[in-house]
Amino acid sequence: MSRWALAVLLTGVAALYAQDSKSKEELKKERPQPAVSEKEEVPPEEDAALATTEYSFNPLQSKKDVQTGEFYLKKKSYLAAAGRFRAATKWDDSNSEAWLRLGETEEKLKDRDAARQAYRKYLELASDAKNAPEIRKRVDKLK
Repeated sequence: MSRWALAVLLTGVAALYAQDSKSKEELKKERPQPAVSEKEEVPPEEDAALATTEYSFNPLQSKKDVQTGEFYLKKKSYLAAAGRFRAATKWDDSNSEAWLRLGETEEKLKDRDAARQAYRKYLELASDAKNAPEIRKRVDKLK
């Protein structure tokens, strides 16, 4: 008797499974297929470290990057500070403070050419600053 009960049970399960698979196929047919465009869109980069930053004029972000760079400068993390000051100059090219701090940081990193370029840009933007003569001497010294 147990063999017959097992056979009936398996037959019932097989019938239910067959109905379930038919309903899944019907659902797939009923679903609308997404339209394929001629030009496929590129999905956004999921890893933020690999995404490139697009810079546009943003003086508030520039000021924020200068403040963060000064924090790193106080911690003597010169590479991080230089990165922040460089980003500040990309957000706002006319930020003379960012150029000055970038020059100081590059000088500490012993990159004489980058320091000289940053100081020159600072002098171009703030030629009448109080420390302009001192910066001119630094530029001459870096040659």
